[in-house]
Amino acid sequence: MMKLFGKNPVLERLRSNPQSIHKIFLQPGLPEAAYIYKKAKQHGIPVFAVPGARFAKISRTRNTQGVLVDVDDFAYVPYGELLETAREKKRTIVFLDSLNDPQNLGAIIRSLGCLAGFAVVLPTHDSVGVTEAVLRVASGGDNYIPVARVANLNNAIKAAKEAGYTIAGAVVEGGQSLFETSLPYPLGLVVGSEQKGIRDVIRKYLDLELTVPMPINTLSFNVAHATTIFCYEITKQKKVTR
Repeated sequence: MMKLFGKNPVLERLRSNPQSIHKIFLQPGLPEAAYIYKKAKQHGIPVFAVPGARFAKISRTRNTQGVLVDVDDFAYVPYGELLETAREKKRTIVFLDSLNDPQNLGAIIRSLGCLAGFAVVLPTHDSVGVTEAVLRVASGGDNYIPVARVANLNNAIKAAKEAGYTIAGAVVEGGQSLFETSLPYPLGLVVGSEQKGIRDVIRKYLDLELTVPMPINTLSFNVAHATTIFCYEITKQKKVTR
């Protein structure tokens, strides 16, 4: 079981996936309490009003914003199922190669949840998974983005290629301009780690490399910001081509 905390993640979970919630703990005086009680009653979820000192004890150092929820462990989707439904629903698959910062993963899931039409694939080795900290930053985006974990990212990318996906890689420099390239669909996007980028063992499977052009080449985007830019352009072009 996991702890979900923060007003936005909890409210979105109540709206979109209430069956995953086991218990809700509220600090007195929370402005959203009436709505939470109402939704919880509709779905038979027990709610406990917890005084300040005791609430601080159960929340430990988490920035809960006055609400803490026991939820099911995060449900990863089997990769074969993710690949099949991605084709059916015209989703772009984002392969995250060795991403280690939970804040960045949470921000990416939040952005993709806002844009819609994406799925995420993470390797099990040398990569962050979907933790409580990730869910906090994702702010509910996790309810709308299927996520798979695979033992071998190479094999997952090869399977996507065999299923008809073109695989693009986000590179800092040397790629085709993201804004001047007509993107093919169905599309998979590989994003590398914060420090090393896309590993060479993965890079050899790319069909094209894409770069965000920047006039000041001594600066670079945070990986979460870069992924959002790439995925926004993918969404924009996809709407034009449909």
